[in-house]
Amino acid sequence: MYLATTGRRDVPPAPTGARRRVSATVLALGTVSLVTDVSSEMVTAVLPLYLVLGLGLTPLQFGFLDGLFNGATALVRMVGGHLADRGGRHKRVAGLGYALSACSRLGLLLAGGAAGLIGAALAADRLGKGIRTAPRDALITLDSPPDALGRAFGVHRAMDTTGALLGPLAAFAILWATADAYDAVFVVSFCVGLLGVLLLVVLVPGGPRASVADARAARPVRERGRVRGRVPAVGRVRPDGPALLRVPAVRRVALAAALLGAATVGDAFFYLLLQQRTALDATWFPFLPLGASAAYLLLAVPAGRLADRTGRRRPFLYGHGALLLALGLLLAPVPGALLLVAVPLLLGVFYAATDGVLMALTGPLLPPERRASGLALVQTAQALAKVAAATGFGAAWTLWGPRPALLLALAALTAALLGASRLLPRPPRRDPS
Repeated sequence: MYLATTGRRDVPPAPTGARRRVSATVLALGTVSLVTDVSSEMVTAVLPLYLVLGLGLTPLQFGFLDGLFNGATALVRMVGGHLADRGGRHKRVAGLGYALSACSRLGLLLAGGAAGLIGAALAADRLGKGIRTAPRDALITLDSPPDALGRAFGVHRAMDTTGALLGPLAAFAILWATADAYDAVFVVSFCVGLLGVLLLVVLVPGGPRASVADARAARPVRERGRVRGRVPAVGRVRPDGPALLRVPAVRRVALAAALLGAATVGDAFFYLLLQQRTALDATWFPFLPLGASAAYLLLAVPAGRLADRTGRRRPFLYGHGALLLALGLLLAPVPGALLLVAVPLLLGVFYAATDGVLMALTGPLLPPERRASGLALVQTAQALAKVAAATGFGAAWTLWGPRPALLLALAALTAALLGASRLLPRPPRRDPS
């Protein structure tokens, strides 16, 4: 019986002799994500500086826009997942999302200093991300063996993070060459984003998708069917959209992701707090994400392989423990130089152990024909929670200052970790025989 009906396992057993090779589709999607992340991180790296130090937005206003930037995806994730599952249009729907994000850079270029127009452009970018994320992750799960999903997501996220590493460098080089002309960053980001769309069209195979596991299981059945002069149907009716929450394991994972998302402080706030604690010159601000990106790049594949071997629950929780430690360091009386190294490193550990691992944990719990919808469901729960978290942290900072806001975040994340540890399904005990 399929995993969605049992809800007991997050790492299915590997078939005898299975080869854990990353598929060409995963590598192609990684290339697309690499180029697209160069485009997006060019903007992300300079955006806090542009909005808070350049346009003079308050932390509360920035918190609202940051929540919009990271949470507007929730409005369309379910739509993107549903459209992708209908007829297996994963590539087409993902391409629409990539194109929308690329075009949003022109919106930033035309917005000038108008906060409303900037918010609209950020919303368009995040809407594009919301449309493409679930279909892209569904393609990865459908093209990879269930026991090697951690490694597949690790490879994809490592390539994605390479783009995140190059994006801030490109932004800094453009600002240095153009004497702080943010418009030039937005123009180059738009061109690079269009290149990512082109690579998706050329490199990623299209057409309806079937999971690797189901294809292996169906092959002998189809061969027997040919002998008898017919091909039996392989598909089965599965729950649709929110109805997937009736599957206990999916419901528990979605609740845990939402709980932890509601206690997660966004990266931009970490970097603003670092800049404030260390009095870092604004010229070097775009370099702050590089430490996190470098750590993520180095650890994504090892974290994925570890999750495949030990189960995905523990790495996911330990990753949030790294975020908790980063919050504690910002509250501790430690030297600024140590903060500039340790906090980005811990953010990289957090993403390496949680981002792809959550999708690898969720994927096997879902039927192939509802894979994108199910992944979108979990992503939506997490994204909506992060909207509240970003707005709440920005409000606390504005009303009471950064230290009380950090103390509240530390307490909230501690409580969320305790709750999530009880919610997340545990992998089955291995039979010693």
